[in-house]
Amino acid sequence: MELTELSIRLRTLSVFRRLLSDPVIESLCTCLDCMENGFPQMTASSYAEFVSRLYAAGPGDLGLHIQRVVEEDENVYIRMAAQGKEPPEYMRRCVEIELETLQGAADLSPWMLQLGLEGIPLPDFGTTPVNLADCYRKRLENIGQFGYGIYARSHMFYLNAQGHIVPVLHPDSTMLRDLVDYKREQQIIWDNTKALLAGKPAANILLTGDAGTGKSSTVKAVVNELYREGLRILEIRKEQLHDIPRILDELSVNPLKFILFIDDLSFQKDDGNYSSLKAVLEGSVSAKSQNVVIYATSNRRHLVKESFSDREGDDIHRNDTMQEILSLSERFGIHITFQKPNKATYLDIVHHLADAAGVTLSRDELDALAERFALGRGGRSARAARQFIDNLNA
Repeated sequence: MELTELSIRLRTLSVFRRLLSDPVIESLCTCLDCMENGFPQMTASSYAEFVSRLYAAGPGDLGLHIQRVVEEDENVYIRMAAQGKEPPEYMRRCVEIELETLQGAADLSPWMLQLGLEGIPLPDFGTTPVNLADCYRKRLENIGQFGYGIYARSHMFYLNAQGHIVPVLHPDSTMLRDLVDYKREQQIIWDNTKALLAGKPAANILLTGDAGTGKSSTVKAVVNELYREGLRILEIRKEQLHDIPRILDELSVNPLKFILFIDDLSFQKDDGNYSSLKAVLEGSVSAKSQNVVIYATSNRRHLVKESFSDREGDDIHRNDTMQEILSLSERFGIHITFQKPNKATYLDIVHHLADAAGVTLSRDELDALAERFALGRGGRSARAARQFIDNLNA
């Protein structure tokens, strides 16, 4: 494809038009324009700006960069395909033509963009061959595994202060192999999540237990193990619970499967967020949105904090109050308790972490130091074991 034709065709992208705002493709278009109309110094400068942006975007390989932005682009065509709708023929033809155009850009080599600049020392860039049409076809065929848009770029997300879903820049990398003991609890979460991925009925899960027992880490580890199968996690803070119905509407048309994760959950009895979550959990979230479940953790067995005044009054009043307090926990289909480890379990965790970290202390010395550390931290827990080993290696 001639460079002049490529420049014109890039400017006429429609389905993939958002790619023109990609810093690398934007600077490439400018570079092509300068080659056609500019002076050598303008062309050299625009070429250097293009390469600089390509370097900043990743490994500095044009073919791989264009393949990535094409596969991750959220456009009307891929949204229709993800919802099982049949795109019209003219839109399919448009996509074919635009993939040909982007293929022409992906096939560019340094020497093609350095024409007329011989003798000037200019930077090169990578040119890995890619087949955009084939890659995009595979992406569409496996959209429930790969996703699109921001969900193709990451697997952990949070709801920001403006109520927007954004990727976690530095996601927790914990894997199940990093977690010692609690295998029964992990298996329940694993089985329920696999059911969600398989399109089978999956329950909302409440994980309760002492702080530091690995409740949050287990949920995130399961996601790290299964995200390649189409699983994503979205963390929501307690004060954002009123946003869940809107989020469910947005995620219900997505081909991926989602865990809405609420960490360290508890309420005062008159907390308005309590009613928001209670309404969402009424019945089954899975019945309303087959691709979303709620996993929540709490250090409290009963999510609503109870005061002694709640127990006052006649028997009917007392019973109504207690039922109200219990009702929220009971709306979760599965309730898992992470017990504080006993001495043997705690030391087993310490031994496992110590071996992984290369600690060379004798078992007796290690156990004595670990017990002393736990005593100073208020008790034994998986978190205390991790902190103890980290302190040894500090």
